[in-house]
Amino acid sequence: MSKDQYVIGVDYGSDSVRSVIIDAKNGAELASSVFYYPRWQKGLYCNPAKNMFRQHPLDYIEGLEQSIKDCIQKAGGTSIAGAIKAIAVDTTGSSPVAVNAAGQPLALLPEFEENPNAMFVLWKDHTSVKEAMQLNKHAAKYETNYLKYCGGIYSSEWFWAKLLHILRADEAVKGACYSWVEHCDWVPFLLTGGTEVSAMKRSRCAAGHKALWAEEFGGLPPNGFFTELDPLLNGFTDRLYKETYTSDESAGTISAEWAARLGLNADVVIGVGAFDAHMGAVGGEIEPYHLSKVMGTSTCDILAVPVADIEGKLIKGICGQVNGSVIPGMLGLEAGQSAFGDTYAWFKELLSWPVKNLLRQSSIIDAATAAALEQELLDKLIPELSKQAALLPKNDDDELAVDWLNGRRTPDANQELKGAIANLDLGSDAPRVFRALVEATCFGAKNIVDRFIEEGIPVKGIIGIGGVAKKSPFVMQTMANVLNMPIRIHQFEHTCALGAAMFAAVVAGLYPTVETAMKGMGSGFDKEYIPEQENVAYYEARFLKYKALGGFIEENS
Repeated sequence: MSKDQYVIGVDYGSDSVRSVIIDAKNGAELASSVFYYPRWQKGLYCNPAKNMFRQHPLDYIEGLEQSIKDCIQKAGGTSIAGAIKAIAVDTTGSSPVAVNAAGQPLALLPEFEENPNAMFVLWKDHTSVKEAMQLNKHAAKYETNYLKYCGGIYSSEWFWAKLLHILRADEAVKGACYSWVEHCDWVPFLLTGGTEVSAMKRSRCAAGHKALWAEEFGGLPPNGFFTELDPLLNGFTDRLYKETYTSDESAGTISAEWAARLGLNADVVIGVGAFDAHMGAVGGEIEPYHLSKVMGTSTCDILAVPVADIEGKLIKGICGQVNGSVIPGMLGLEAGQSAFGDTYAWFKELLSWPVKNLLRQSSIIDAATAAALEQELLDKLIPELSKQAALLPKNDDDELAVDWLNGRRTPDANQELKGAIANLDLGSDAPRVFRALVEATCFGAKNIVDRFIEEGIPVKGIIGIGGVAKKSPFVMQTMANVLNMPIRIHQFEHTCALGAAMFAAVVAGLYPTVETAMKGMGSGFDKEYIPEQENVAYYEARFLKYKALGGFIEENS
């Protein structure tokens, strides 16, 4: 590359969207910007007690525009904007939405603008547990195993279960819903000015891992499979897709409207979208058989395996195995935990109740001081818990937890399961319980690694990316001890956005393949956690107790 050529990666997370401008020559970051969803921050359209989590498309649109414009301004303005060649996007998933025939989310229409059922159903929404259970029972009746590429169990976190629940729950949305669209497919469609949902390029990543698309089936399962489950699903396969696209392909060029809104040239190419962890694995410089763990509110664990090595093999109990979902030409394997950082956030919220509810009622300090003190305490809570937990002695009868606070994603999806804390006594203080919760999330990670190995897929190393990996040494050292494997932490702060930028560079023709983009734009690792051998045996024994406690919960749930 002889001249300046830049790309933009956009990463939609659960709480915010972050955009980065990257120099395609060397992967250097020119600017980054994070936009927190304002409606989500207020808790709108969500009911945690019912596991209902919805996001308004306006949060996504506003975040897209403001984060990119802020990046351009930080990077240098119009001179930088003129050298931007492509944009690629990753999102959470499965986070689908009901759309009309024009591909417009129903919540953008006046009659549905405050209706949560017309909004994006976030990945962590488990309101469709019943529908997932029914789909699993229904699939067992068929000679063709339509669940074979998603570990044999369909989850309430995924595409079809969520669609069926929304159709059953809301007559008005059912009447207006023409099709059902993943977040990662809709944003490129928006940027390219799409006006017909039938022309939308659907992501191979999303379709294969969450919507039962498979090359072997010639696309999605047939219409009859779904109508026999529930007549409400009749006709949806015809209004969805047969073909899917890997993320090294173009979704089109930016529309005149969005070029003007963002201050970009009219020839900027938009890439086909994908899920955050899959692009994050690329940003984190994934290698064959090295498990990429994106650790945030949940985890999404990704392996890339040469197709020839796994031909004819099905991995039981994972989220999917899809050709080209991570690196085109390789098989992408996905697993993960439904609650990781969310587990620590739950405990923080529990401990913070008196701070949030009583401090501002104080008759001793004024309101401004109370608010400042509240923020200071909340900011220090998890770091101090981590510090104190790391100092605790290790004993056989320590507090023990199971990490299923938001159900179990893998291995063997079951979103009805609940978390637990055992071995409590009058000496069980906050650092001890926090340690048990951290250990539980790490034991959940070991369950996943062990499943891959049991199914004949070696795990040669661990790559840690995401907020928890970067900010929580106590968690990462505990995980290295539990797994008895080194964990390399990728140095880039917004690794998923960097992965999206790498795909953008391929879509723009700046690199011929994803592998060459990783090599040219990768930024390496800045830390490695090595197992502490004096603690490995302790955690091996603790893991057996974790499995026994989990087995008891599952048998009695």
